[in-house]
Amino acid sequence: AAMREFGNLPLVQEVTRQTWGWLWLDRLLQDLRYALRQLRRSPGFAATVIGTLALGIGAATAMFALVDHLLLRPLPFRDAGRLVLLRATDPMGKNRWDLPWLDVEEWRKRSRSFEEIAFSSRMSGRNYLEGNTAALQISGITVTSNLFPLLGVKPALGHGFLPEPPDFALKKNAGSILLSYPVWQAAFAGNPRALGRVVRVNGSPYTVVGVMPRGFSFPGNDAELGQVWIPVQLAAEDAGRAYGAMKYEAIGRLSPGATIRAAQAELATIQKTIAPQYTDVELRKEHSAIALQRYADSLVGGDVRKALLALLAAAGVLWLIASVNVTNLLLARTTKQQREIAVRGALGAGRWCIVQQMTVEGLVLSTAAAVLGAGLALAGIGLAKSFRPVHLNLDLSPHINLTILGALCLLTLLSAVLSTAWPALLAVRAPIEASLRQGSLQAGTGQKHHRLRGALVVAEIAMSLTLLAVCGLLLRTIYTLRHVPLGYRTDHILVANLNIPSFRFSGRDIAQSLYMPLLEKAQRLHGVEAAGLMSEVPLGQTFNINLTLRMNGNEISTLLKVVSPDIQRIFGFKMLAGRFLSNQDTTTSQPVAVVNPAFARLYAPNKHDPQSVVGLKFWNLRKNQPMYIIGVLDNERQKSISQSSQPEVEVCLCQMTPDSSIYRPSTIAMDLAMRTGRPTAELIPELRDILRQASPELANATITTMDRIVEDSYGSQRLAAHLLEIFGVAALLLCIAGLYGLLAYVVTQRTHELGLRIALGAQRANLLWLVMRQAAAMLLVGVAAGIGLALASGRIVRGFLYGVSAHDGWTLTGAAALLLASGLAAAYIPARRAASVDPMEALRAE
Repeated sequence: AAMREFGNLPLVQEVTRQTWGWLWLDRLLQDLRYALRQLRRSPGFAATVIGTLALGIGAATAMFALVDHLLLRPLPFRDAGRLVLLRATDPMGKNRWDLPWLDVEEWRKRSRSFEEIAFSSRMSGRNYLEGNTAALQISGITVTSNLFPLLGVKPALGHGFLPEPPDFALKKNAGSILLSYPVWQAAFAGNPRALGRVVRVNGSPYTVVGVMPRGFSFPGNDAELGQVWIPVQLAAEDAGRAYGAMKYEAIGRLSPGATIRAAQAELATIQKTIAPQYTDVELRKEHSAIALQRYADSLVGGDVRKALLALLAAAGVLWLIASVNVTNLLLARTTKQQREIAVRGALGAGRWCIVQQMTVEGLVLSTAAAVLGAGLALAGIGLAKSFRPVHLNLDLSPHINLTILGALCLLTLLSAVLSTAWPALLAVRAPIEASLRQGSLQAGTGQKHHRLRGALVVAEIAMSLTLLAVCGLLLRTIYTLRHVPLGYRTDHILVANLNIPSFRFSGRDIAQSLYMPLLEKAQRLHGVEAAGLMSEVPLGQTFNINLTLRMNGNEISTLLKVVSPDIQRIFGFKMLAGRFLSNQDTTTSQPVAVVNPAFARLYAPNKHDPQSVVGLKFWNLRKNQPMYIIGVLDNERQKSISQSSQPEVEVCLCQMTPDSSIYRPSTIAMDLAMRTGRPTAELIPELRDILRQASPELANATITTMDRIVEDSYGSQRLAAHLLEIFGVAALLLCIAGLYGLLAYVVTQRTHELGLRIALGAQRANLLWLVMRQAAAMLLVGVAAGIGLALASGRIVRGFLYGVSAHDGWTLTGAAALLLASGLAAAYIPARRAASVDPMEALRAE
């Protein structure tokens, strides 16, 4: 009686459950179970979709991880967006220079755009700290006492520097030092009792007053070495505006509401009144204007920034290709399920229920792809780290933070929406009657889906061609760079970078007491044909010396290299005129030097004849002891393969004595180069033994080959080329898979039609041509669109190209030919299947 009174009991239950508000969760769980059953029923389809999406999500996530770490992540400073770097510049703004203290002090007094301005200076040369352990190489920075309060950072242990008056007259912080966290760990093993201990930096004693927090670094691009900070102590040269005073870098915090443009205008006005106080004409020109830059933007170079953004765009294109490919697969599946969807609709299922069920299935696929893509992203970052040039100061450590995790979730949702919701909406909008009719797959909706899938394949082809063309441009750049004449040999050369605390040789001739005995031992090693010393080998990134000379009223800036005579035998330098340095050039003989054509053109009496510089006096190595030019080297690539030779002077190490004007900067570091006929791996242990015997600090010296140094010199171009190789190959494979999948599906759907054609007398070659013609049409349309995209993309990578135009026709033609050949090869298999259709099997259903 009660059941009759309730009436339709299932309806009452549904209404009750809707009233409770949990029906949506029940339906969601039901759709999730259904999605998992579907994936278990077709594992091949699921693996294809997950693998394709994982490839796109992994590439995009890996590149976003790098961009986030280097460009997007906020600095660990208080209100870091208001921090501004201040540098002097000329009216054209081409070069930026360090500042004198007097200029910074004027800005602090007169500027209203800044809350505070601090300044710092890097300690020159190589610096070493001696604590509880052996000498530790560090990056030393002298800073004002207000720098860390300006940044909003406090020491994790101890205290910072005490406040000083603007003129630093009281010198409250004299002899104090702050350690970075890595230096504290390396020198004192993280012992809190390090506070109050005395350490020596380059032989001078300092008392540890604090330890900065883990991860803190300033300046940020010095973080590769452990950092220490010492208070600025003004010297006599800081009272003027001569060359010796140009050593500071200023950083300011903008006042609330102030903008960089307003601060720039204010400082420009102030600097106009300061510039006339420069007595030197060149310095007055170089410091006539002020350049402001957000501090965060100064930490990553413009070329690296452009390269990362370009690679992020390439990864985004690959993700789009993967999403389009998966969309094509799901469109094919929904077309195949059209009758099932129509039956469900006819039985009362709402459109939203069907879309929700298919979207949940897409989310399951995308989530699985995201998990796999995260693993691929970590592996990709590790691969990029192995290809990172030594001198490219980028942290490529594999890590995923909350920002990257959020980006991964967003990519997952977008992949699900793009790949699933759209095909689902198209499927439920199809008329039920037509879908239930026999043979409906060849009717209106099926044809619309077919045209839509063809358009998606065309889009894949266009985007794939773009990636292939850009990859081709960078590969041609690397090929061109590899064939640039260097001007020296690089084969069978071993290079050891000698990091030595030069302060330990104070009062002694380091060349005679360390370098020359070491060189003799190296020359006696078995298999060593020649050994020599050079302050920096060509294309090295170790220790360069810039020399500024004033000649005939002109200022000449040149590279200075100190070498031993056997260097020419090792590298095979060619002479244009005169001779190279020899063993006869000693401390008691006439000081001599060798220059290159770039220097000779600036200094030679006859500008059209660089050889006329031989025999000229140009400098005093020691007091009343002039140096003469004895030879002109042939052109060579010094700092970069893509840059032409810069002015260079080479002097003999044997002539460097403590009373030489360039003794300290020229002998502070050396590279030991050896030419050997033995495999370098066999020689390295023996070389380390003699380095350890020469000085304990040399036990862990960096040893590499000259070929490796040349390889590293390709810089960001090499890194970008390797990443784009991966992106390009992946895009090509996805494109071929999409084209193959579409044509295979078309052949399957048209089996009945193809069998009928053969039964009526069509030749199998005609059917082969029918499918190939369809593929060729999509390929040609896609290539045409892709060429336009490639031409536009060429402008983005123009700054990374060398010896090839951004619109190089051969590269575009090669990329298009590769894509066409691959696409036609992929289309040939479905075409052959179409041509081999058995008419009896195809028509048996009739």
